[in-house]
Amino acid sequence: MSLRTSRSARAGQYVALLGYLVFLAFPFLWLISTTFKPARELGSLHPAWIPEHPTLDNFRTAFDEQPLLQAATNSLIAALCAALVAVLIATPMAYVMARHRSRLSKVTTGWVVVSQAFPFVLLIIPLFLVLKNLHLINTLWGLIMVYVVWALPFALWMLVGYVRAVPTELEEAASVDGAGRLRTLVSVTAPVLAPGIVATALFAFITAWNEFFFALVLLKTPEKQTLPVVLTHFIGTEGAADLGPLAAAAFLATLPSLVIFAIIQRRITGSMLTGAVKS
Repeated sequence: MSLRTSRSARAGQYVALLGYLVFLAFPFLWLISTTFKPARELGSLHPAWIPEHPTLDNFRTAFDEQPLLQAATNSLIAALCAALVAVLIATPMAYVMARHRSRLSKVTTGWVVVSQAFPFVLLIIPLFLVLKNLHLINTLWGLIMVYVVWALPFALWMLVGYVRAVPTELEEAASVDGAGRLRTLVSVTAPVLAPGIVATALFAFITAWNEFFFALVLLKTPEKQTLPVVLTHFIGTEGAADLGPLAAAAFLATLPSLVIFAIIQRRITGSMLTGAVKS
């Protein structure tokens, strides 16, 4: 009876997982389908999954109508810089919080949790005034500063968990072998912690790459705008969307995140397994 129950439970889990995957994949597959449909099929009352006459005209129109390459470059610069700076700041802070638990560490952890509860609308006016006084409105550097501040609590929270998962016995063994504190951190702790740092940087990058509200408010001139903001230009003043070019541009906007994750995810998994074996 227990064997049948376990099999039924496992089958139920697989069915639930399959349903969840279908739920996640449906919007992306429909986006791909829309991307390659000509205008006549986009207006059809009975849309099909597979385009009858696939075309690349939507990509050509999207690049002709909007500066997608410039916007993608701006997004890439902002996301990369924000992810790198956030991780560089958060990593030593996370190590201290994880290894030296004190009242200050608890207060910092509470700040991390509380900071995530504030909505964007409450923060945008103070941020705008601060950046205006620093003459950083309508600049990528001002936007990068905002992204770093916004990503830092989440990056710190993630890295604290990763540091706590690194066995202290590894550091103690290195200390017994005569390694100094800095040598221990660089040669022992850092390699085991590397998958967590990469994963945190990846999440920070994706968050900054997809961010819309701050970029919309802080960047005014078209040559400074990021890709999510430029995508809104395919929607007319009356709310009518240029669906084909919009789908093509949105498809291109999703590719960097997918490619980066596909390249890094195996290395992250392999490094985590290696670290677990070492511990």
